[in-house]
Amino acid sequence: MRKKNLFIACVLSTSALFSIGSVNAEEHDYLSCLTSKLTQGFFNTTTGFIELPKNVINISHDENIFVGLTWGVVRGVIHSVSRTVVGATELITAPIPTEDYITPPYAWDRFSEDTRYFGIHMPGFWTTYGPLDNGK
Repeated sequence: MRKKNLFIACVLSTSALFSIGSVNAEEHDYLSCLTSKLTQGFFNTTTGFIELPKNVINISHDENIFVGLTWGVVRGVIHSVSRTVVGATELITAPIPTEDYITPPYAWDRFSEDTRYFGIHMPGFWTTYGPLDNGK
């Protein structure tokens, strides 16, 4: 009897989630935003370590191998930890609709661009922002 009630509750809640419509035609619906934040949070938490070789490669390409192996490693470790923490935050806050915390959304997207947090363009040496996010 309890299994039947649990099954009915699951079916009703799932159908309620799928029936949520968007308020504005330009906005995404709640379910797509939720799944997007969940997938971004999961992959950023589990693959944050990709920032380490990404920064070494990009800085080595822009400058030289010595700078890439020194400053690139330091910056890669910082971005790896930051991406992992932001991914965990996205997982926790997935039910709350917000703007993206990190750009590009995944470490492997637009690999030659530097990572930005909360839409802020951090100035610094060997910083490359792409045109897709109004980077300078």
